Amino acid sequence: MSWGSCRTDFCSSLVCVHSWVPALLAVLAALLIASGTVLRQRSSRESGAITCAWWLGAGIAICGFALQAAALGLGSILLVQPLVVLAVLFALPLEAWADHRHPAAREWVWGGVLVICVGTFLVIARPEPSMRRPDDLIIWISVACVIALVVLCVLCARRSSPHYRALFYGLAAGTLFGVSALLVKTIVYQLIHHPAHMLLHPEIYLFVVVATAAVVAQQKGFGAGDLQTSFPAMNVMEPAVAMMLGVILLGENLKVSVPTALFLGFVLAVMIRSVVELAKESAVRCGHLPAPAVSAGPAGVAGEDMSIRP
Repeated sequence: MSWGSCRTDFCSSLVCVHSWVPALLAVLAALLIASGTVLRQRSSRESGAITCAWWLGAGIAICGFALQAAALGLGSILLVQPLVVLAVLFALPLEAWADHRHPAAREWVWGGVLVICVGTFLVIARPEPSMRRPDDLIIWISVACVIALVVLCVLCARRSSPHYRALFYGLAAGTLFGVSALLVKTIVYQLIHHPAHMLLHPEIYLFVVVATAAVVAQQKGFGAGDLQTSFPAMNVMEPAVAMMLGVILLGENLKVSVPTALFLGFVLAVMIRSVVELAKESAVRCGHLPAPAVSAGPAGVAGEDMSIRP
């Protein structure tokens, strides 16, 4: 075997590692996040207090977040974030099992649409990881835009009715969670390549601030009492912001033609719609909306935390 063929095989192996390993970690993360969330929800529903089952669910969700962090450290944000969105899908059979019911046909339809869209996007796009540092001007413009968007959402939320207050706080939380995903990727990269100097970089401290602000915005959105609005907004905004920042700040790209890029844009739009519909179905079961004419099962308890966060 020649050196050229060996080098080609080695590069192919690296590409495989940077694709399948983070993809597998992201799917497992989505499964654990969904499992931990459902367990916490059902524990809160039954007892109304924080129990051992609630803490177990929180621990499972935290393990899911750790796997997501590992996936972001090894792979592209454009690969990991769409797969983590599958947590919304994994929650379907878990919720149905906990409620002793069968998922509604509408849930399976939108769940199938979500799987097809995620698979189509990843197969066609084939995103690759990158840690290119952009110009300082681009960084500051991006930071200013994110801060302006969050501040605008908070100001609009404070001056809006409960419905729109939930929407704007959900958008703010999703934006901050998207920034958190970017920061997690940089932190894991530094942990792998420069562990001795990791605490000297500002990303880890920014992550603590941004993640805390995201949780606060999330809870304010839930507190507005309109879960079917805040929950979809958050779950759509997070991957959108994370993927956009991955392209702008890390230099990640899809290497596709213009027609293919337009088609992928359509696929992403359908994927967002499926996430919104699945999140609305979950909110309906929590009692924040009147149950539909054909009920899929007993309604949940109002005020229940539907976040897929650890």
